[in-house]
Amino acid sequence: MAPLSEVPTSAAATPDPMMPRLARVVRNRREYPQTATLELEPESAANHELTAFRPGQFTMLERFGVGELPISLSGDPAERGRLVLTIREVGAVTAALTRLAPGDVVGVRGPFGQGWPMAEAAGRDVVLVAGGLGLAPLRPALLSMLAQREAFGRIVVLYGTRSPDEILFRRQLQDWRRQLDLDIQVTVDRATSDWHGRVGVVTGVIPRAAIDPSRAIAFVCGPEIMMRFTVAALLDLGLGEQAIYVSMERNMKCGVGLCGHCQFGPVLVCREGPVFRSDRVRSLLGIMEL
Repeated sequence: MAPLSEVPTSAAATPDPMMPRLARVVRNRREYPQTATLELEPESAANHELTAFRPGQFTMLERFGVGELPISLSGDPAERGRLVLTIREVGAVTAALTRLAPGDVVGVRGPFGQGWPMAEAAGRDVVLVAGGLGLAPLRPALLSMLAQREAFGRIVVLYGTRSPDEILFRRQLQDWRRQLDLDIQVTVDRATSDWHGRVGVVTGVIPRAAIDPSRAIAFVCGPEIMMRFTVAALLDLGLGEQAIYVSMERNMKCGVGLCGHCQFGPVLVCREGPVFRSDRVRSLLGIMEL
């Protein structure tokens, strides 16, 4: 695996970042009824730079004739030649994407944006806090850390979702839980009769996390209200604000900072994010108009 500092950080080297390149669906794996994970391969060997990305980056994914959307990358950064993206059906474009079949062709632009600060996390304890689909953008960071396990301290994953039926990457979570040097805690908002785990929002699990705040760094991804309360809980735990990073999900259209659709206060999420240090955006998270 390439050193963290050598992984490409943008699509700036591509001839035209606004021009989609073709990729073919290899696999469509249904996570639960309205969410699917797609595996794509570039149609041309010349487009293999599509698959070189940093954890936390995103692509613009297009179903021709329907539309284009920003989708976070959820695969392993070390696996070149294939893109993995996890998508929840919430509208016409996402519905078309989640229903793709092997052999279907899509357009891809990117990868774009600033990712998780993997180099800053090296040598420290790492807390990954995910809400719902927010586990998908965090998965590449976790896979990278597990591939270089000796470079990191304690790794804690705190994952909250609405119900047991909406747990992402269920089998892999079970495999990760078997590793003695990885702490994974899952909680659900609403339990079913066969659920025997934690019930409650993910912020309720944070005080129980056995971490040393003086040497920890936190990566947070989920709904904005969840991230606002998560940052507050991490601060209460003793983490410094400069050690907390959040990934913003915004209405991105161009991916390169030209259209302004993703403006969040003074920042453009697609170009300056989607990952931000908490102290850059925390004051904005509480403003409903944004």
